[in-house]
Amino acid sequence: MTNPLVTLPPEDGRAQVSELVEQAKRVAVRYRQLTGKPLGITGEIAECEAAAILGLDLHAARTAGYDATEMRDGIAVRVQIKGRVIGNPKKITGRVGAIDLRQPFDVVQLVLLDCDFNAFAIYEAARPAVETLITRPGSKARNERGSVGIPQFKAIARLRWSRP
Repeated sequence: MTNPLVTLPPEDGRAQVSELVEQAKRVAVRYRQLTGKPLGITGEIAECEAAAILGLDLHAARTAGYDATEMRDGIAVRVQIKGRVIGNPKKITGRVGAIDLRQPFDVVQLVLLDCDFNAFAIYEAARPAVETLITRPGSKARNERGSVGIPQFKAIARLRWSRP
């Protein structure tokens, strides 16, 4: 099965898509303020933020294993993108979404978003480090669901980008 790249519209269309993403962020913030619940678009926003900041090529939705590719030294690196809204950037807690080791990917990027859904940091961990972390004995959530704490993920990752 091939993973078609998301076809970007012409320049004027890109500006429209960018504006739609900004509108979606505002709607998500307002929704959370009114209901106390997330709107459920954190993953999509994280993908858009990572692509815009790091120049990734996004792939079609629901592509098994990875969300984007990035060319490095002529090789397409398969990137799985995870996003998390963090209420207090000085106290980062919570979990990274499930990582399925049965799926193809080369790196996992964790996009940390502020309460306005703007990225403030992107961490990246290579697959071997992720595999070692997830398969380490001890935690049912980690071993069975592929879910790790953000501090654990940061410990094996490198900071790819941070907001000035």
